[in-house]
Amino acid sequence: MHPDQLKRLASQVLTLEAQAVEQLKSRIDDRFVHACSLMLRCQGRIVVLGIGKSGHIGGKIAATLASTGTPAFFVHPAEASHGDMGMITAQDVVLALSNSGETDEILTLLPLLKRLGVPLIALTGNLGSSLARNADVHIDVTVPQEACPLGLAPTSSTTATLAMGDALAVALLEARGFTAEDFARSHPGGRLGRRLLLLTDDVMHTGEQMPRSMPDDLLKDALLEMSRKSLGTTVVVDSDDCVLGVFTDGDLRRALDRQVDVHTARVAEVMTHPCRTIAPSALAAEALRMMQQYRINALPVVNSAGKLAGVLNMHDLLRAGVL
Repeated sequence: MHPDQLKRLASQVLTLEAQAVEQLKSRIDDRFVHACSLMLRCQGRIVVLGIGKSGHIGGKIAATLASTGTPAFFVHPAEASHGDMGMITAQDVVLALSNSGETDEILTLLPLLKRLGVPLIALTGNLGSSLARNADVHIDVTVPQEACPLGLAPTSSTTATLAMGDALAVALLEARGFTAEDFARSHPGGRLGRRLLLLTDDVMHTGEQMPRSMPDDLLKDALLEMSRKSLGTTVVVDSDDCVLGVFTDGDLRRALDRQVDVHTARVAEVMTHPCRTIAPSALAAEALRMMQQYRINALPVVNSAGKLAGVLNMHDLLRAGVL
């Protein structure tokens, strides 16, 4: 097949699927609102059902709901008929996906769901189907045609169903007041979770690991302290451990440029003061933002009394996966 034909066919698929999703906008109506209301009032979990390609889409919708504040899980309808029906309780809401609306494995479960009194939301492409008629709420995800040139493989229909599932999940997210911090709590192992949950206090150096100097210390002694602690800085503190300033690699270069004698000069004469600091309770992501904004590689961590609590540098954030 000629490359231009491949490009034309691929473009046609994307056009048809985009049109299918675009047409869904007119179906965001009172039935959509009713479905959201049932899911918001749910005291249990949203149980998503689907088989075949609809099952794969259902798994994704369940995962999206669960990660955005609406507890949900996927149940395979065939397995439900052989014991997994016990996973569904009267406090749940069932979201059933079937393009035809006549999937035998799902229809078999309808009497049991009715007996439980479980609200049923159906997403189908057939308004007159058995599933649509028996649902408490039916949301129409009909598409004009599949993107498959044979009109057989679920393509536009699965895309439309997935998009409607995303619309439900995001609407519920907003209705619940779900925040980025809430999202991070359900993704603690990911980069977003680390960025939104990790505090400065979790990664800073404390105790003997902190490089610190007194203002009257000789510059050569401050350099030794920097070298021993390997953080590229030493924090200058007074007798009460209150932060007065910092002495960094950059300060050293500037001091040498001015031909300061490192053997006789005091660190207070060449330190940066006042200096940027951060609180132990601040997010590590905020520390990263400050370092990037002010082009610095280390930050003193200061408690509410202004006393040195820790020292943080860019390598700590790299190791923690914040960057």
